[in-house]
Amino acid sequence: MRASSVDLAILDLLNQQDKHLNALEIYQHIHLRLPAVNPSTVYRSLERLAHSGKVSVSDLGSGAAVYEISGSEAHHHLICQCCGQVLPLDSIEVRQFFTRIEAASQFHIVTNHLILFGICADCQLRDTPSRSRSTS
Repeated sequence: MRASSVDLAILDLLNQQDKHLNALEIYQHIHLRLPAVNPSTVYRSLERLAHSGKVSVSDLGSGAAVYEISGSEAHHHLICQCCGQVLPLDSIEVRQFFTRIEAASQFHIVTNHLILFGICADCQLRDTPSRSRSTS
């Protein structure tokens, strides 16, 4: 199995996805297409693709790194630590935030995928009685 064919299969798969996939999910999809491929080949290919900047790796709090195709478009997420909901975060607001940080710190930010963890509105509502008890 040529590494380049696995790389291409992974890129093709990630281009078709509208969500992040972990390495196991990627392997399961690729294995259907390339039955001779083994998990270690997929993991090595993912590392190579991430290192070359073709694939981005993120921690969405699920316990496993997730992958997606790297794009020129910056995108950012809010992740609920209770229910796992993933909400988009406005790229313009994040860019303005980055610009302020860069100006204040003289540090050039190169990330195009900011992830912030917290509690979504629904989970806050579900937890309201226990919050009021714990703050009294």
